[in-house]
Amino acid sequence: MMSTTMIHVRVDEKTKQRATKTLAAMGISVSDAVRMLLVRVVAEKALPFEVKVPNATTVKAMRAADKGQGKRQKSGDTLFKDLGI
Repeated sequence: MMSTTMIHVRVDEKTKQRATKTLAAMGISVSDAVRMLLVRVVAEKALPFEVKVPNATTVKAMRAADKGQGKRQKSGDTLFKDLGI
């Protein structure tokens, strides 16, 4: 049998709770999910999802949101209307 090792991950409590609940609904634990991620990383020699660098417009919007600035909409409908969709 292969020996195992411990991995410690820091994540905010709300994210941990939400992930634990979501994963439990799938029948797996957080440890199972991390193990599955790492097995895929090894097999594919890459992350199993696409990671992109945000463009300048997105970075600007993210910084504004961090400062509590930017537009807020009351509903998806008003957002789509504002976007012209």
